[in-house]
Amino acid sequence: MTIRTDAESERHVLRDATGDDVNLMLSWRNQEINRQASKNSHVITTEEHSRWWRDVRTDPTRRVLIHLHDGLPCGVVTFFDLHFGGARTGSWGFYLDADGLAERGATLPAWLAVMRAAVDYAFDVLELDRLDGEVLAHNTVVRQMNRRFRFAEGPGRREIHDGREIIVVPISLNRADRRAR
Repeated sequence: MTIRTDAESERHVLRDATGDDVNLMLSWRNQEINRQASKNSHVITTEEHSRWWRDVRTDPTRRVLIHLHDGLPCGVVTFFDLHFGGARTGSWGFYLDADGLAERGATLPAWLAVMRAAVDYAFDVLELDRLDGEVLAHNTVVRQMNRRFRFAEGPGRREIHDGREIIVVPISLNRADRRAR
């Protein structure tokens, strides 16, 4: 499935991830900036990534999408813990090809576009009532962007991952609170 996410142009697209994307996704996820913004900050091995890909492809509670910016793959959006009975809820996360986007001077436009695309996908395609996620407390830039998109923060909780203590802040966005386009 491919959806256009920008009514004015075809510059921003989300599409289903395929086996051809596996190596790109791993290289992006292992970029230092993405590892430091993640609960698990270790370098993910090819074997770990292959197991994840094998499992996620057949799990009906998960989706993995590739974000295209100006026709080039530049990010991954994941939806997980999808519940479609009763209240329709799910969680999400994303990461970008930070290095490649920085080289092209396209980080901020791609970041805004992927967030807009993910929120649109959650509410317009998955038809969720609430979209949940998490952000590390020290990631103030992402927290600010989440607020711009009207995500509400819950109280942070301390966790230990990869030998480091982090504070994880839950976020959520209800359909009714979604920013008008």
